[in-house]
Amino acid sequence: MDLSNKKQPNFDNTEIAFRQKSNHELKKAYWLFRMIGNNFLTKVGPAITNFFLNIGLPIQGAIKATIFQQFCGGETIAECNKAIEQLDKGGVGTILDYSVEGEEEEQVFDETCAEIIRTIVRADGDAKIPITVFKITGIGRFALLQKLDAKETLTAAEQAEYEKVKLRCEMICKTAYDKAVPIMIDAEETWIQNTIDELALEMMRKFNRERIIVYNTYQMYRHDKLADMKADHLIAKADGFILGVKMVRGAYMEKERKRAAEMGYPSPIQPDKAASDHDYNESLRYCVDHIEDIAIVAGTHNEDSSRLLTYLLEEKNITHNHPHVYFAQLLGMSDNLSFNLADSNYNVAKYVPYGPIKAVMPYLFRRAQENTSVAGQTGRELGLIERELKRRKL
Repeated sequence: MDLSNKKQPNFDNTEIAFRQKSNHELKKAYWLFRMIGNNFLTKVGPAITNFFLNIGLPIQGAIKATIFQQFCGGETIAECNKAIEQLDKGGVGTILDYSVEGEEEEQVFDETCAEIIRTIVRADGDAKIPITVFKITGIGRFALLQKLDAKETLTAAEQAEYEKVKLRCEMICKTAYDKAVPIMIDAEETWIQNTIDELALEMMRKFNRERIIVYNTYQMYRHDKLADMKADHLIAKADGFILGVKMVRGAYMEKERKRAAEMGYPSPIQPDKAASDHDYNESLRYCVDHIEDIAIVAGTHNEDSSRLLTYLLEEKNITHNHPHVYFAQLLGMSDNLSFNLADSNYNVAKYVPYGPIKAVMPYLFRRAQENTSVAGQTGRELGLIERELKRRKL
């Protein structure tokens, strides 16, 4: 393997981090993170915005020009082209993420399935879009998945409905296989996750025999997921397929703890952040130790974990751009990680969500809340932008 370009990234290098942003875009990002840093706005904003949207007030233009533009690529795949090109200039790939969620109708599930397939077709042959992604709840009803997870008996109609979910999932993964475009299956709430895990393993068993195509997602803020990932690796080894691991800390902590308390079962969430960090970093070590039969996408905005993965690759003398190792962050966040890693020749891709503004609002609210709830995230983003504005003498 080519082990050239062993330069290590400096996550404090704001010149590289914001090279793709104009002075106007940088000032706009500064203003936006200042707004997000206001906890009051983050808490009441979703309710006010939904109210205005529901009564038809013309605020979509304001949303599109501000928070939507920071965290989303556009309303359609074509509108994402600007973000795709801009990221590519900095050596960062795009993960097209159709972010419509919380739907219930079969027709919408079929439409979403078709749109996810369009993202794969768009990525076909384009190195700028190295990975794609989807959620099982985008193609199937949440309550149905919940019933399956609870091991309740399905009615004949529900069984037929679930067969359609599996068929959609297989159509997506088969297209990914045919086009040689890897696809990640996102993790969701614990009370539907077992069903998602089973589907993901089934897809990996079918499509990951020759190369990495399908990834499942492991949320390391759950205390059982490090063990689950290792168990899945043993299954993959015994059955002769590559395990695809997209590793994240997690996205539903408050909801998970609240439900566990209300329903009187032990919380699936780690006791503290240190435990999540420990398991996340342990899973990095495990994946790098088995890099030939595990492909990893390290989805993280955590500098320590990102740095650890670079050290582990160095330690094992693994090339920076090994096809089984990707770093991933969200569009509009942690550019200091994404672009500095890419500048040191690591494989990096950004999630680029897209979809109609109203449908994508739940995603945007989660991003804003994440920036205020993750310790120091908004302050870190603001500090880096301020430093770059100063460097540019703006």
